[in-house]
Amino acid sequence: MWSRGVLLALLLTAGGARAEESPLGLGREATEAEVAAWDIDVRPDGQGLPEGRGTVEEGGLLYDDLCAACHGDFGEGAGRWAALAGGRGTLTHRDPLKTIGSYWPHLSTVFDYTRRAMPFHAPRSLTDDEAYAITAYVLYLNDLVEDEGFELSRANFMDFALPNAGGFIEDDRWSEPHYAPGLEPCMSDCLPGEAKVIGRARAVGVTPDGGGGFE
Repeated sequence: MWSRGVLLALLLTAGGARAEESPLGLGREATEAEVAAWDIDVRPDGQGLPEGRGTVEEGGLLYDDLCAACHGDFGEGAGRWAALAGGRGTLTHRDPLKTIGSYWPHLSTVFDYTRRAMPFHAPRSLTDDEAYAITAYVLYLNDLVEDEGFELSRANFMDFALPNAGGFIEDDRWSEPHYAPGLEPCMSDCLPGEAKVIGRARAVGVTPDGGGGFE
């Protein structure tokens, strides 16, 4: 009969052999089917869009059942939940209303997020057809389609550009000199001149009314 010490040594040796087979010695490589189940992102160029279709009318029924409690009957938002419609032309205002119709750049983001994360209480429960239908209804709420019989599908999805599609720029921060590799970050007296206040925090409702804060 082997002693506890011998058994422990054998177990450690076996564990070490398995650890050498993978970088961390944990788990296993995911199968193609497992990767496919989570690889569902949809990109702005349409890559990743699944086959499917859904009408505005169908989406309206789904929206009433699954979405209106949080996002309002007409996409206006309920309580502190996000509004989905309205706000066109407010992005330059003091208090802009950022919705799918006024701010979001890509319809693919609407479809992807709806399919992946909605409804809030049951994410990943929608079929592809239901995600198309709800996305079509959101277009309707934002007056981007007018016919309740309109059908959104993979075939015509890329025909739609959201109103603020041109309102975004590429992230080019790495081209700025202070992001150069190996450069020590500036920790004091970094501005070339005197700092100038160009906005007030009260515009977004975070400055107290009294107490000597910004006016």
